[in-house]
Amino acid sequence: MGPRHGDEFNLIEPGLNYGWPVVSNGDQYSGVEIPDHDTRPEFAAPKAYWVPSIAPSGLVIYSGDKFPQWKGNAFIGGLAGQALVRVELNGTKATEVERLKWFQRVREVEQGPDGYLWVLEDLDGGRLLKLSPAG
Repeated sequence: MGPRHGDEFNLIEPGLNYGWPVVSNGDQYSGVEIPDHDTRPEFAAPKAYWVPSIAPSGLVIYSGDKFPQWKGNAFIGGLAGQALVRVELNGTKATEVERLKWFQRVREVEQGPDGYLWVLEDLDGGRLLKLSPAG
């Protein structure tokens, strides 16, 4: 989670500096601009970022067998985005490929030992939902 907007998905590698708070794709909450990553090449740019913010809340890299087409994809809960965001990972590239609108703040996403995805909503009486393949 970054500043006001500019949430980042970074590939963490030893010795790299990702720039926060010197660079970002967002702005300070006060409205003061923060220079973008491309202005400071010494900082590693994120592989994906979100403007406006999704307010990430939980992340899992799917490794189960229930959704074989999603193996190796990242799933990120979105508080402000009220969505479950699917990010396809291909080598060092990360691309948002799907945003499942939830219409509730998503607090957490996890993979169960059985390979199903579990999503927890963030509200009083929020649901814990097990995602399973259609059919």
